[in-house]
Amino acid sequence: MSGVKFFQAIITVAIFILSLTTTTVRSCPQSDRAALLAFKAALHEPYLGVFNSWTGADCCHNWYGVSCDKESRRVADINLRGESEDPIFQKKHRTGYMTGYISPSICKLTRLSSFTVADWKGISGEIPRCISSLPFLRIIDLIGNRISGNIPTDIGRLQRLTVFNIADNVISGNIPPSLTNLRSLMHLDIRNNRISGPLPNDFGRLPMLSRALLS
Repeated sequence: MSGVKFFQAIITVAIFILSLTTTTVRSCPQSDRAALLAFKAALHEPYLGVFNSWTGADCCHNWYGVSCDKESRRVADINLRGESEDPIFQKKHRTGYMTGYISPSICKLTRLSSFTVADWKGISGEIPRCISSLPFLRIIDLIGNRISGNIPTDIGRLQRLTVFNIADNVISGNIPPSLTNLRSLMHLDIRNNRISGPLPNDFGRLPMLSRALLS
């Protein structure tokens, strides 16, 4: 083999290896993809087809409502709103309706920063207890569903949480004392639920809280 042909062969192999490496980096981890598909399997959305794009190996590429960190390719945001100006809603001339429940599989998305599943009207079940184990979670927005049960007792573990919106559900029980450990919390909305009992003693000491809608 001549020197030129040998060099060309080396370049071809290098480009092939680089393409494999690039594909690996650009794709989301299969564990994140599996967690999203398990989350999807627990829900039923019959009218808009919001989950129709959840196909293919890379959950960071054009999966509706899913965003990933650009460097790690881990799932960072789930943003699914049943009332939106998105074209998918305008095309059908209707708001969203979804039933089912929020699968604990979301807790396997360990780099999740925001979790919004709002205004779908028919989603029931409880907030997964394990949601308190997601250390990077900043936003929980579950307004406008039929979610029941209690606020997770150890919600205060979410030290980065800035928004906690569970209004317009059927959540019951007390506000857990650990909520006062949310030192980053800025917006709290628990209106129109069945929550009872007194506020935790240290509720007024949340340093960042600027808005609290309680009833």
